[in-house]
Amino acid sequence: MTLRSSLLAMAFCLALLPAHAQQKKLPVDYADPLLGTSESRWMLNPGATMPFGMVQLAPDNQEGVWKSGYEYSINNIGGFSHIHDWTMAGLSVMPTVGVLNIKRGSTDNPTTGWTSGYRSRIYKETEKASPGYYAVKLMNGDITTELTSTTRAGFFKFTYPTELDAHILFNLDIPFENTAEILEAEFTKVSSTEIEGYSHQKWGWQDYIVHFVARFDHPMEGFGGWVGNKISKDITELKGKGAMGAYADFHTKPGEVIQLQTAISLVSIEDARLNLHTEMDPFKWSFAAVHNNARTVWNNLLGKIKIEGGTEENKKKFYSNMYRSYVARSTWSDVNGKWIDPNEIERQSDPNTPILGSDAFWNTFWNLNQLWTLVTPDVASKWTRSFLQIYKYGGWLPKGPAGIEYSGIMEASHEIALITSTYQKGIRDFDANLAFEAIMHQQTTPGVVTPEGGFAGNKYYESYLKLGYVPNEVGQVSNTLEYAYDDWCAGQFAKALGKTKEADMLMERADAFKKVWDPSVKYIRMKHADGTWVKEWSPYCCTAFDGPGYLEGNAWQYSFFKPHDVQGIINLMGKKEFNDRLDSGFVKSSKFDFNADGDMYDLVPVNHGNQPNMQAAWLFNYSGKPWLTQKWSREIMDKYYGSTPYHGWLGDEDEGQMGAWFVMAAMGLFETDGGSSIKPFYEIGSPLFPKAVITLDNHYYKGKTFTIEAKNTSKANRYIQSATFNGKPLTKPWVYHQDLVNGGSLVLVMGPKPNMAWGSKQGDAPPSMSAPTNGN
Repeated sequence: MTLRSSLLAMAFCLALLPAHAQQKKLPVDYADPLLGTSESRWMLNPGATMPFGMVQLAPDNQEGVWKSGYEYSINNIGGFSHIHDWTMAGLSVMPTVGVLNIKRGSTDNPTTGWTSGYRSRIYKETEKASPGYYAVKLMNGDITTELTSTTRAGFFKFTYPTELDAHILFNLDIPFENTAEILEAEFTKVSSTEIEGYSHQKWGWQDYIVHFVARFDHPMEGFGGWVGNKISKDITELKGKGAMGAYADFHTKPGEVIQLQTAISLVSIEDARLNLHTEMDPFKWSFAAVHNNARTVWNNLLGKIKIEGGTEENKKKFYSNMYRSYVARSTWSDVNGKWIDPNEIERQSDPNTPILGSDAFWNTFWNLNQLWTLVTPDVASKWTRSFLQIYKYGGWLPKGPAGIEYSGIMEASHEIALITSTYQKGIRDFDANLAFEAIMHQQTTPGVVTPEGGFAGNKYYESYLKLGYVPNEVGQVSNTLEYAYDDWCAGQFAKALGKTKEADMLMERADAFKKVWDPSVKYIRMKHADGTWVKEWSPYCCTAFDGPGYLEGNAWQYSFFKPHDVQGIINLMGKKEFNDRLDSGFVKSSKFDFNADGDMYDLVPVNHGNQPNMQAAWLFNYSGKPWLTQKWSREIMDKYYGSTPYHGWLGDEDEGQMGAWFVMAAMGLFETDGGSSIKPFYEIGSPLFPKAVITLDNHYYKGKTFTIEAKNTSKANRYIQSATFNGKPLTKPWVYHQDLVNGGSLVLVMGPKPNMAWGSKQGDAPPSMSAPTNGN
């Protein structure tokens, strides 16, 4: 073949590649918001949002069911709503045409006409999503709908192909996992282009008011609304409660574009308008400018880690998981720093210290905490300062501050781990004494039911303080272990602050694992208040969400739960039993891709699909078999995690927790103790890519880079043969955080077979609270 013909053949092959495959160069191009959106929850969707956005514009196509919101396999849409935080929703927008219809209609019975509701089928092939952008073409009217956003404001672009009678609906009644009751609401037409209003919503303990402002780039030709089934036309104001909404009328020309900008606030309509003007006015009415801004913000964030080599699929998995680590949780303070505290009182904070809300921080020390403190320490700082603001005005640290309420969701107070790790890693731009006061209050005071019906502090805590464990008559035995871990974190914080008396007390309590360890069976076991063991028991029984047993787990899993003292578990269980039990659990679980669907814990003891087990693969670094950490962490990355809408995460992604675990594991780094020790460190696994370069923060760290090289790495070459750290031989499977953030490199030579001599000698294991005993 001649040179010319070779070049022509190459050009022909390139031409066959999809355009996006040829152009995919930036980290933001690899992040796919559609990944894992089948069988996903309300908080996980393909919408247009900024990191920790207050506004999370996203399509909703389900009704009020578990795992509601967006489902990839459903080819219709019932609206695009603004809020997708845990237990919270607000202000759905939907473009329609033809005869006005105020009923959303059924998910199972959409139409391309207007008989059963305004819900519209979609042309699935037109659906596109990327960080900060979503677009789809609706069959009803063939309306191309595009969404983008800033942190607190949304931007809609509707393109109409023909002359039509058009309506843009604002529906306050949004079905989702926690559908709220609308206690009171109001719409006001401010001008021919602007609408304002609010919706006071309540679900259980969650009580909040969504204030909003919406403006069009075209004057409305009509404005009306509805309460229940009653429609009111040509009005300027509408008040009511329950199912209600409003609509704006337009008459479109062929190819006409109508644009809508919106903003929300939990504080006031005035603040919603301020959010809108502050964040949208600089872009005027340029949808492209807002979209490009969102894309740039996301690319700068995702680009803090640069990946080289590896497969296109793994790059997609890496940046999509990193995207999820920053997208689901929400900002709830306005641009001026105003916010509503847990007592429903308006507060003023520094606008540079946003007040943040989310689902629980249950076991985030095995995922989000690690990523945030290493790659984005400013994020860890903001969360810590937000916790302390909520404590200052509410009296307790929040464990899941959705809407800045005390939700009581999940057990223990693992926000303590994030605060402690943040401090231990030198991120100290917060009041450490106030933080310690808050932590000590949390760890010495039984929790309480809050006036709105939520819960602040720790459940079952009186028993823990009195007996040193949670007895079966009161609650889950597993809470004992979680409280003890928080005690250890608090003890490490006390040590760092020189508070010896408190440190000694907390470190003694941190060993509570032993109080519920039954040496006759070598498992954590449910125990009565009188000190006797519960008889009806097995290692795989008794998972519970509330009441006796093990929180979303079992004795097999929780017998490996002592994050701060893995060596202590090995001393009690014996090293051989520890390794054999754990490895056999992985062998069994691998057949089910490490996901215990339907709580099949007997078949899937290592359940990566839920938090209690996410450290399991890394424990072999402590037990003299680091090659099994390398093997099984890779297996989880390959099997549990996917790259399609139908397979992103086999379990609940949980607001970035599964995503952050993958990002850390793909770089070959992990912190079993959550990074809260006086001198934090990272354990080493099996990097997925030949090279990962972390750009270290210039403010908190030294602004240098840290490079992780895994020479020869591949699907087969997953085992470390040798290692160097900053040019010097590394023989232990761990490195100190401070050495890493000083900049430099970790170079691993990988191969297809384990090097059982590397990292496995006595004294090579990472630090634990206990020293080895009896040859363990």
